[in-house]
Amino acid sequence: MGSGDNLFTVVAKNIDVIAMPLISLVYPLYCSIKAIETKSNSDDQQWLTYWVLYSLITLFELTFATLLEWFPIWSYTKLGGVCWLVLPYFNGAAYVYENFIRPFYRNPQVKLWYIPRNKNIFSKPDDVLIAAEKYIEENGPQAFERLIARADREARTRRSSYTIFHDDYEYN
Repeated sequence: MGSGDNLFTVVAKNIDVIAMPLISLVYPLYCSIKAIETKSNSDDQQWLTYWVLYSLITLFELTFATLLEWFPIWSYTKLGGVCWLVLPYFNGAAYVYENFIRPFYRNPQVKLWYIPRNKNIFSKPDDVLIAAEKYIEENGPQAFERLIARADREARTRRSSYTIFHDDYEYN
């Protein structure tokens, strides 16, 4: 800091650094916790949509960080956009959901993933069953049982070495 810089000047020059965590994280976190405690679906929708959009903004920033360095107003633009998404006066996250996400999601013309509509999916035998039958024909049923026992032992040792939760714990 130079001798001519006072606190107001420092805050004014760094308002994006000071305000961004408060507006983009702290306030939405508080409102999300409040929304969980209410029975209303509209606030749940607002804050779930906000977190999805904030994640997309963060992914965009991470992907294009090198390009965004060339735009000195990016941090202020992001701050303005996040304010629009967060502040109840604008209700921007709900607006984006109602006008962009929901029509895209509800439109049956738009296919995000291709799911085959084969109704006879279980009519032909599974490849695993065919392979197992072929193995039994070539090596006999005892060899198949030994193979299954060995695979089971290996799976148990893998599971026991990487287990985080105990099997005997009961969830209420």
